Amino acid sequence: QVQLVESGGGWVQPGESLMLSCAASGNMFSIYTMAWYRQAPGKQRDLVATITSSSNTNYADSVKGRFTISRDNAKHMMYLQMNNLKPDDTAVYYCNRNGGMWPWGKGTLVTVSS
Repeated sequence: QVQLVESGGGWVQPGESLMLSCAASGNMFSIYTMAWYRQAPGKQRDLVATITSSSNTNYADSVKGRFTISRDNAKHMMYLQMNNLKPDDTAVYYCNRNGGMWPWGKGTLVTVSS
């Protein structure tokens, strides 16, 4: 069973940057489209970005131009570089297979506040 561990969250001021990491156990990581999701307080979990096995990417309109998703299939790792962060980006960030097909990890909290 795949286990997902997110890391890299923290508190930053508006305009600053963070890079999130996702470590996936198991040997099936490289063949699937992966995704980052986020859940703000009191809201549903939303899709942020996706990346195919060959690194084609798509982004939610709210993060397009500011966030970059990437992956390292050899290391079973996925990343989310977040630049020019805004208070509305405050949320717990999760990684998963696209569609949320694997058990969810604990996520990593990103807080953007002055």
